[in-house]
Amino acid sequence: MGFDFVRIPIDEVHFYDENMNRDNEAFQLLQNAINWALEDSLNVIVDLHIVRSHHFNNENKHANTLFQDSVVQAKFIAVWMDLQKSLKDYPVDRVAYEILNEAVAPHHEDWNKLLAKACKALRVAEPNRYLVIGSNGMQTVHTFDSLRVPENDPRLILSFHYYDPVLVTHYRAPWTPLKDYDGPISYPGFPIADTTIYKKNPDLAFYLRYVNQKPWNKEQMVKDFEPAIKKEKELNLQLFCGEFGVYPKYIDKEVRFKWYNDIVSAFRENKIANCHWCYKGDFPVVSEDGSANELPAILTRK
Repeated sequence: MGFDFVRIPIDEVHFYDENMNRDNEAFQLLQNAINWALEDSLNVIVDLHIVRSHHFNNENKHANTLFQDSVVQAKFIAVWMDLQKSLKDYPVDRVAYEILNEAVAPHHEDWNKLLAKACKALRVAEPNRYLVIGSNGMQTVHTFDSLRVPENDPRLILSFHYYDPVLVTHYRAPWTPLKDYDGPISYPGFPIADTTIYKKNPDLAFYLRYVNQKPWNKEQMVKDFEPAIKKEKELNLQLFCGEFGVYPKYIDKEVRFKWYNDIVSAFRENKIANCHWCYKGDFPVVSEDGSANELPAILTRK
């Protein structure tokens, strides 16, 4: 299909019990996946997606204890130090580690401090492994200014996730406040071109106004990327969009393809590496039987 690497999300609960005992089958499955990818000339990012003490979509933010408890933080680092024992023999230029998916710490500096600890611990064991890091607040590009990058480490990859405008990328997605809006959507321009629709959806009017404040196009995307591009150039590190995509179930194909053409063009023009979310699931590039879904040519053309 044209892709040249795969980001593999893994969850602590599948790999360890609460006492840090390994599930050997999970480790074998991960190693199988990495080996298959490498054999087919695909590089790999192993992404620690969810841990028991932190879930990026946890509605009860107080349940994310990772940033308040030093014992929990020590366990988080211990998970990585144990994981890397099974991964350290893979080539450093073909398998990278993503420290944590979409951190949602109460304060940006809470994440920066934990990130620094995790990177320092991994660097003792693997000084040359590429580490993927992103900013606090769901890894959005809009918090990139808050990211404190560990100093003097050329083997870091700066990551952000991008799903704007959400009226396009998450149209009628059942897990979002947008799920009940089934009116017309446009791209480029204002996602809701006819604002009289607000009156027809009074229960959603506040949220619709909030996410429909400006027109969208490739130039707006690049403007959003600017804080990340600036940091990338200042530090001479690779910039990476670790997630982007459109929930395809209900959105008009023409609208979806126009969005993909703009964002992939924006990535390429600014030399931003990128990873579509996801392979199978809510934003799939393949169906359950593994056959390719209909995608714009630009997405899979190198």
